[in-house]
Amino acid sequence: MGSAEVQGELWGRDPQTWARYQEVQMRPLYDAALDALEPLAGRALLDAGCGAGLALRLAADRGAAVSGLDASAPLLEVARGRVPAAGLRTGDIQALPYDDAAFDVVTAFNSIQYATDPAAAVAQLGRVCRPGGQVAIGVWGDPGRCQTEALFARLRTLAPPPPGTPAPLAVSDPGMVENLLEKAGLVVTSGGETPVSFCYADHEEAWTAHISAGPLRKVIEMAGPDAVRQVMRDVLEADRKPDGQLRQDNVFRYVLAAKE
Repeated sequence: MGSAEVQGELWGRDPQTWARYQEVQMRPLYDAALDALEPLAGRALLDAGCGAGLALRLAADRGAAVSGLDASAPLLEVARGRVPAAGLRTGDIQALPYDDAAFDVVTAFNSIQYATDPAAAVAQLGRVCRPGGQVAIGVWGDPGRCQTEALFARLRTLAPPPPGTPAPLAVSDPGMVENLLEKAGLVVTSGGETPVSFCYADHEEAWTAHISAGPLRKVIEMAGPDAVRQVMRDVLEADRKPDGQLRQDNVFRYVLAAKE
């Protein structure tokens, strides 16, 4: 079973919850990368791994003609409601179902790390980008500055992933994204980072939000919901802020490259 089949099934179990509680908290990353890609008006943009379509909606609001691909058909249904005019397809980021040089801008937010071969995924992003176009990749930043990494680390002790299993911070090492872009024949031009905080009203909301994400679903299958719920409670309590807020502060980064 390929990465698209595995990830699509995991991420598609509760798409409305993902869109409502988790994806919306990623907006600072989308806004920062789209700001760096301006002007977008009139340009054809593909978001590979578009999820529930928030980044597509933001790009369309800036005037881009948007298309999106995701492994999860249920997530794409949410995206279709947000961006009715978007061209949406279910598929694998390692085998994009588009012609060469089909888009002016290609984005991939938190998606290349879930490919079984991130280098192949980035090569595909470059293939479908037109000469003179841009590719933008967004990923988690320095693990030492991401409080949610403490949750991922504890979850790995409950259910150690098999070697080579894709993980949220799998491509977050310094220079890794840049190296993948350069190997794909692209020229890295700029980048940046932005704070992204995950905030929850209470532990029940945090649980509901987190289990809509694919990696959490897999751990629950292996370790059981009670163990995962306790780990999540312990980690969030350790990060509870002085004002009482349940909040994990993270850093995400984006890298832009040009196709010559």
